[in-house]
Amino acid sequence: MWILSKHSKQLAIEHSQLESVVLERTAQVQSLSQRLLKVQDDERRKLARDLHDSTGQTLVALKISASFLQEHCTQDPAARVAIAEVVDLVDQAIDEIRTMSYLLHPPLLDEVGFACAAEWYIDGFAKRSGVKVTMNFAPTPERLPISIEVALFRVLQESLTNVHRHSRATQVEVNFQRLPESIILEIRDHGCGIPPDRLAQLRQSGAETGVGVAGMRERMHELDGRLEIDSGNRGTILRAIVPLFEIALPVEFAESTQMLLSVPTSKLGLVDPQGQLIHKALERQSIYSE
Repeated sequence: MWILSKHSKQLAIEHSQLESVVLERTAQVQSLSQRLLKVQDDERRKLARDLHDSTGQTLVALKISASFLQEHCTQDPAARVAIAEVVDLVDQAIDEIRTMSYLLHPPLLDEVGFACAAEWYIDGFAKRSGVKVTMNFAPTPERLPISIEVALFRVLQESLTNVHRHSRATQVEVNFQRLPESIILEIRDHGCGIPPDRLAQLRQSGAETGVGVAGMRERMHELDGRLEIDSGNRGTILRAIVPLFEIALPVEFAESTQMLLSVPTSKLGLVDPQGQLIHKALERQSIYSE
């Protein structure tokens, strides 16, 4: 009996150690996934800038040279027509480079924030896909942290891409609202819906969810948020929910003036007026913890 009790205690200790290892490895995998997403965003930003500043400017110079030849090639109509075709092709290439650059990382996201960047993207998506998109964006008093804005924009991109590829929907609604305790981005389509077995897979964390959904869920996890997917015969609803806390900080103006400034925070930290994180906030219990 004593031997059995000792063996049970040893098994309990080993089980506890194994659980600790699993939790540690899971945390490491999540940390790696988050780092990969950040590297991906940084690379997209760099590639977008290089396409616009380097390749785009090269094409502009090519167009100027071709236009110059077109103006001075008056004695050869055939050459003039050929040069005109070159100018048209260059214009097409410039438009494609600009679109590709903006899709990789729209400048509006850095300059004026998520709402304007989302409006620009939705307008372009509607034109390219033929899907009618209705936007309902509640006004926000200040910029969100740039990490939240980037995450929401990527969720919007991936969601609308999935709608176009899989739902066969002709109408989509995009709703965005900022509540006192959270931010909610909702994409609702009126398509064929997701089969129940596939929906059950998408609601789980695993390889079967696909790269797109896994990436969206990881972005929400990084912000202490969650991703919800509901679907039926009348379409699919995807919600990205990010908790947002408001705290008051003393901010000195000049040398003698003090005031309290309400500063938005997430799990990641405090935010300055430009939407940049300025230092690590205290870890908080998520209001959406399961």
